[in-house]
Amino acid sequence: MGHIPLLDELTLVAVLGVAVTLLLARFELPAVAGLLAVGALVGPFGLGLVRSVHAIEVLAEIGVVLLLFTIGLEFSLARLRDVFRKVALGGALQVGLTTLVVAGVAMALGQGPRRGVFYGFVFALSSTAIVLRALTERRELDAPHGRFIVGTLVFQDLCVIPMVLVIPLLASSAPASQALVGVAFALGKAALVVVGTIVVAGLVVPKIFAWVDASRSREAFLLTVLGLCIGTAWLTSLAGLSLALGAFLGGMIVAGTEHRHRALGEILPLRDAFLCVFFVSLGMLFDARVVLRSPLLVALLLFGFVVGKGVLATIAALAMRFPARVAWLSGVGLAQFGEFGFVTTRLAQHHGVIDDAAAGPLLSAGILSMFVTPLLTRWAPLFTAGERVLAPLERLLGVRGIDDAARPEGLRGHVVLVGFGVAGRLAARALVDAGVPIVVLELNAANVRAGRELGLPVFYADATSEEALRHADVEHAREVVLLMNDPAASFRVIDCVRRVAPGVPLLVRTRYQADRPALAALGVERVVVEETEGALDVVRRVLETAAVPRSGVVREVARVRQEMIEQGGF
Repeated sequence: MGHIPLLDELTLVAVLGVAVTLLLARFELPAVAGLLAVGALVGPFGLGLVRSVHAIEVLAEIGVVLLLFTIGLEFSLARLRDVFRKVALGGALQVGLTTLVVAGVAMALGQGPRRGVFYGFVFALSSTAIVLRALTERRELDAPHGRFIVGTLVFQDLCVIPMVLVIPLLASSAPASQALVGVAFALGKAALVVVGTIVVAGLVVPKIFAWVDASRSREAFLLTVLGLCIGTAWLTSLAGLSLALGAFLGGMIVAGTEHRHRALGEILPLRDAFLCVFFVSLGMLFDARVVLRSPLLVALLLFGFVVGKGVLATIAALAMRFPARVAWLSGVGLAQFGEFGFVTTRLAQHHGVIDDAAAGPLLSAGILSMFVTPLLTRWAPLFTAGERVLAPLERLLGVRGIDDAARPEGLRGHVVLVGFGVAGRLAARALVDAGVPIVVLELNAANVRAGRELGLPVFYADATSEEALRHADVEHAREVVLLMNDPAASFRVIDCVRRVAPGVPLLVRTRYQADRPALAALGVERVVVEETEGALDVVRRVLETAAVPRSGVVREVARVRQEMIEQGGF
């Protein structure tokens, strides 16, 4: 058998990818950073070990199509409406504010309005893959800043669709009025294609999946999913729209069927494989010579991504009435170049909106921002200076540390609950039914409203603030119970409670047993570990299913609990 094109180069990329990723993992850096480094190393501007750059870029485009398809799989029409209702305002503030400010700065620096709009688009988009990975690893997806970041990322991903429609029109030399007409026409055509595709496919796709599912062939199911993904992308490209739009539509169509979870499970390995190639191809665009040739320009663009964009995202979070800490962490989390920024940049190059000389520094700065993001997101919770700087702006925008409405005065012997999720609601109801007074501090506005509707004293407050704890009369409390989903914030609340009311007992819920030593170092002796309590519940249920007498179940669970206590598990 003769030589197979790309085989040696893909082998080299895979081997180096594993080696560099494992090396960076020792420094707790994500795999994406390793893939970017591999691309920079083997690419044409590095050692030049990969010669078929164009072929690699084609594979990378397939990765983008699969990524959009899986994003579409997460959004049925019903969920899409729900997402827009909850995050549209915050996402629109971040995307709109960033686009307007960056476009204004670009035009002030001598760039034309069309190129200014393009720069605004690029700066408005953040890295979904890197940020979600960081939030997941830090267990902060359900934290207030995590919810804002995730919602904003979803909105950004949806904004890619109109952006890729507008960018080709920016290359037109027609007057602004004609360009606006062209944008409206393109958006109208996209709307017709979207509606038509959803209606037609919504009638046909469920029947096709029913036939395929009846065959009980995994191969046929996988090929059907791939055919739908690539087929809708191809059809939208024939209509003059982007491949990404078609892939997203295909995902949404499948999301409306009962086969969405199976489809996601089948397509994820392929998506991850092609996305690895995508990040390697992105790293290949990093040209160290550009950095050496224009260090000031690259540094300014990097500053714009990390600092300027972060400040604008922080302002958007403050405008949504989030406290300073949530806004600060949200700004840091969104301050980098995004995967779809690469897509829009390549599209702009293809249509002549910008040339290679302008794209080089932009991509180099963007790739560097992707490298520093994991470090920034890890360090940000440790710095309170950012929150103190935001305090005047927080007061200016009317963000309150605690909502004083109907707060009981002169509380004594009450319980302060921090967090009003599932556990918080159950604990609050149990205490109220037992006649124990409570005060609940919560940063999720929806949870606050739900608590108020139940007639409970739930207040919008940041418990990491001494002011909020004093308003809750924590120094006179019977106990403080921490039921938060933000581990880093939990440690700050503990430290704050110890300063304000050192003698008040603390009960802390944590997810993992490994957190106990750190909590013990802060003087917290009463800890509920979800990991071990869940394990005990599993033991109990398994014994009950095995028809073990109740006395035997109680005895065995007590024995396991005692062993865990002796081992330091409780």
